[in-house]
Amino acid sequence: MAENNGKKKTTYLVTGAAGFIGSHLVEKLLKDGEKVRAVDNLSTGRFKNMEPFIDRIEFILGDLSDYRIADQAVDGVDYVLHQAAVPSVPRSVKDPIRTNNSIVTSTLNLFEAARKAGVKRIVQASSSSVYGDSPTLPKVETMPANPKSPYAVAKYAQETYGRVFSQLYGMSIVSLRYFNVFGRRQDPYSEYSAVIPKFISLMLQGKSPTIYGDGETTRDFTYIDNVVNANLLACKSTKSVDGEHINIACGSRISLKELVDIIGDVLGKKIEPNFAEERSGDVKHSLADIEKAKVLLKYDCMRTVKEGIKVFVQNFTSVTQAMSERVNS
Repeated sequence: MAENNGKKKTTYLVTGAAGFIGSHLVEKLLKDGEKVRAVDNLSTGRFKNMEPFIDRIEFILGDLSDYRIADQAVDGVDYVLHQAAVPSVPRSVKDPIRTNNSIVTSTLNLFEAARKAGVKRIVQASSSSVYGDSPTLPKVETMPANPKSPYAVAKYAQETYGRVFSQLYGMSIVSLRYFNVFGRRQDPYSEYSAVIPKFISLMLQGKSPTIYGDGETTRDFTYIDNVVNANLLACKSTKSVDGEHINIACGSRISLKELVDIIGDVLGKKIEPNFAEERSGDVKHSLADIEKAKVLLKYDCMRTVKEGIKVFVQNFTSVTQAMSERVNS
């Protein structure tokens, strides 16, 4: 491993590094002076997310469902931040086999390779979707899983493998259940894009966003900075986190109709949404209890959803303006 001023650097592997969350983790680790290896097959991630720092990392182009890639990726690594997956509930409904391969097969390969390589800890991305559509709020980690989509099933299987490998092989694996993460670098133009970037993009153009259902669906939206912080806290936590699954969110919720109003306020526009039929596999309400994260990780919500939207809109508009200027120059 590389050394700096006589001090050995910690080596991190970020999987899914060209994705939205993965690229933010890479960026933060580099700012902290860490050594970073990144792996991505670029099936859903975008190389341009890594372009600003590609010359400062070791990048492996490959798919973790190939064990040889997993074995190469973990060699000499201290910590793994495992984000790789084909995201989206609707996408998994259309293509469950691809979803399973990208999450379950890839994770099993990674765990086995990491076990042999002696990795100190794996922090992996799970999802609030594992709770399913239980009306009980807030969602507490002691609640039974009740996945309603192939994506949620795969994420629950990923968590279960983490618990079993921790118990059976003495590995340190912790699963973070993300709740509706948003922030810069999310693609607003994909069929499967997250709701906040899609709404912002449309409303900037003066167009009405489409809400699936009656608009009373609620989410515990979580700004990207909170998730990045949680991952790094989980790496270094001295508490007993092996095999645990932990909610990462802000512990508050807003409806999709309220979301449109908040974005409109930030943009200085009053735009009414359109409504469409509710989508198969979608969960009606989501709210996290984050007490476990506070106790085990010393985590707290750094930015509220309203603060995050303000920052996101500022970034979104500046990027859009810069692109427009390049096109017109």
